[in-house]
Amino acid sequence: MTETVTQETARYPTLPHRAVAQRAQSQPDETAVVSPTGDETWAELDARCNQLVRAMRARGIEAGQAIALVCSNRPEFVEVYIAAARNGLRLTPINWHLGAEEIAYILGDCEAQIVVADERFASTCAEAAEMANVKVRLAVGGAIDHFESYDAALKDESPDAVENQGVGTTMLYTSGTTGRPKGVYRRRPAASRAQSSAATAHDDSDRYLCTGPLYHAAPLAFSLGLPLLWGLPIVLMDGWDPEDTLRLVERYRITHMHLVPIMFHRLISLPDDVKTRYDITSLKRIAHGAAPCPVQVKKAMIDWVGPIIWEYYAATEGSGTSVESDEWLTKPGTVGKVPEGHVQIRDDDGKVLASNEIGTVFLRAPEEAETRFEYYKDTEKTSKAYSGDYFTLGDMGYVDDDGYLFLTDRSADLIISGGVNIYPAEVDAVMLTHESVRDSCTIGIPNEEWGEEVKTVIELKDGVTASDALASELIDYARSKLAHYKCPKSVDFTDELPRHETGKLYRRLVREEYRKKANGDL
Repeated sequence: MTETVTQETARYPTLPHRAVAQRAQSQPDETAVVSPTGDETWAELDARCNQLVRAMRARGIEAGQAIALVCSNRPEFVEVYIAAARNGLRLTPINWHLGAEEIAYILGDCEAQIVVADERFASTCAEAAEMANVKVRLAVGGAIDHFESYDAALKDESPDAVENQGVGTTMLYTSGTTGRPKGVYRRRPAASRAQSSAATAHDDSDRYLCTGPLYHAAPLAFSLGLPLLWGLPIVLMDGWDPEDTLRLVERYRITHMHLVPIMFHRLISLPDDVKTRYDITSLKRIAHGAAPCPVQVKKAMIDWVGPIIWEYYAATEGSGTSVESDEWLTKPGTVGKVPEGHVQIRDDDGKVLASNEIGTVFLRAPEEAETRFEYYKDTEKTSKAYSGDYFTLGDMGYVDDDGYLFLTDRSADLIISGGVNIYPAEVDAVMLTHESVRDSCTIGIPNEEWGEEVKTVIELKDGVTASDALASELIDYARSKLAHYKCPKSVDFTDELPRHETGKLYRRLVREEYRKKANGDL
């Protein structure tokens, strides 16, 4: 059976789920996905995706509905990604480090009609699905209480091409800087500037290594979406290790991969005999973003692998700039030259600033309204993010006389540790429920390896005495309520936290004090 091309799919002549079908016809027996839990050929991947679409439709899941995925890096993640697109669904991959309450919130907010979960996270996902009352539940890799077996659901379905294919979307959740996590939603998918820049100069011999968790925006786009779009095989890592990265590059002759700065740091810190043990000359391009990269770390990486590192400045909401190694070496620290009209630097009153003046970075939104992001079910937050045809990620920076963008700071609230966004107000909300805490201020402090680490500064209630034991108790308390990566690595105490008379916490003042301490200024 051949694919039925609808008016909607005709608008998108090349999409990942269509490219997979084309590869299944032209190169059915070639490997599409390699992973620690099994490999798949293009024909096997295509067939399983078709079976999953039919299994979902048999359970009442139709185009326009939402599907949530809590899964490690394994072939089933790829299958769900493709099948969701073919069925015209809105896919929300969920960070599997989250606790049951956090996952349940996202399941409810994204309006998931179906959840696919990895048996590795069985207890958390079982509890979350019950809390959110998701009706259709499929378990990958093993049994989960009150979940149906994923493999059993697919077994009796036809592997032939499905009719009435749609165009699905993805909606990832970002903590942003205020409020609960929000879905970043687009009514119609559109390739970002960063993805478009990355999607050049491929050939059929290229192979991608996925180094990060696929629930994260960057691996999902650069290590899954793009290689599938180009019909290129993907090697999935399930947990990152620097030497294993080099081993996989050599074994599979990897040409492309995406890394974050913490990975650069770990790689260049390997002993010289380890770095020279593996042949990594197959590499053509390393993409990186997600967090600030120290100039000396990036220079050391370029010295080692050559000028093949491509940096982008982007977030789930949209993209800004990008820069190749050769160009970056002429402007160390830049995140790229600004496309004409794409970036504005504004002061607090909204005035556009001149070259070399530091202000808030605003990016131009896509021309088509349907492809512009919105925060799902939050029109107020969406409207605040935009200013005319521009939006901001809350970053501070400047554009030099040659038109190159440099970032000097991020929003006062957002912490980025190891390339992962951490929302401090969420930590504070938990800390404030502890019986000893009067006030709480969570900040990011410098960390040479991770970029930033989480610290919480506590104002205690009257009569409570600060101690190392209490600090440890508060850290454990946070860990009982939140995913561990969000929790403070250290807790300090203060007599009074700086707040405006309106109640606004001056987080910036606390952060600056600790930065001065780190720099030896205090």
